[in-house]
Amino acid sequence: MTNMQLFEDVSLDCSRNTTEKYSTSFSSSIKLLGASLQQPIYNIYGFVRFADEIVDTFHDYDKQKLFDEFKEATYHAIDRKISLNPILYSFQLTVNKYNIDKELIEAFLHSMQLDLGKKQYDKSGYEEYIYGSAEVVGLMCLYVFCNGNKDLYEELKPGARSLGAAFQKVNFLRDLKADYNGLDRIYFPGCDFKNFTHSDKQAIEADIQKDFDASYEAILKLPLHARFGVYVAYKYYLSLFNKIKKLQPQRILHERVRIPDYTKLFILAKAGIRQQFNLL
Repeated sequence: MTNMQLFEDVSLDCSRNTTEKYSTSFSSSIKLLGASLQQPIYNIYGFVRFADEIVDTFHDYDKQKLFDEFKEATYHAIDRKISLNPILYSFQLTVNKYNIDKELIEAFLHSMQLDLGKKQYDKSGYEEYIYGSAEVVGLMCLYVFCNGNKDLYEELKPGARSLGAAFQKVNFLRDLKADYNGLDRIYFPGCDFKNFTHSDKQAIEADIQKDFDASYEAILKLPLHARFGVYVAYKYYLSLFNKIKKLQPQRILHERVRIPDYTKLFILAKAGIRQQFNLL
């Protein structure tokens, strides 16, 4: 093994370890993808996770400066096809191999930058943020799943955007306590969380349900080696969403909802049966 190969292996391990440490649900779903897809998706997740950490975690540092440096380093890594940052090195491998559109990366970084200062969103700002923070991540993954099949990518693009939006909006509901009390952020437009009503919650949930519904048919059209892992992630989040729907509005302002491990195992087993009988 050459030193360059060793560096690449270490970088790829870093992206995989980042995913596994930060999100057990996503990492378990990634492991259900075909073997050739797993590392590229780890590489995407590691990148978006590190960008998110800058704006959400490093409060004792100049976050704007850190973010600007990270953004510049991202584009340098993609253009030069090298970076001493193992997360960016891994990410550029995926971007360059699958020819991921840089507009998606720019939109993602723009949404992350909004979190450095913006605290409330109107409807258009909310839609812009959802697109950049979540929908484009789904599209980056779709580039990997389609592996150069442009017609399939265009066909599944709306569904991938809807799935990314559904995941993000469920995260917003789940993390209301941390975002509102901890970071003083309000993503949902027109909501007063000091007076968060049942009708407010129902309106948000109806919007999320539309995204879940719009994504389902696209999932069933994914290539076989991608379909099962994406479907299980979809079912994980749908289960979390259904649990949130049963709660009173004030409860989600004071607790973070989780899916128990036994529920995840049940979802996985049920999905496996559906796959065995060619129902996916």
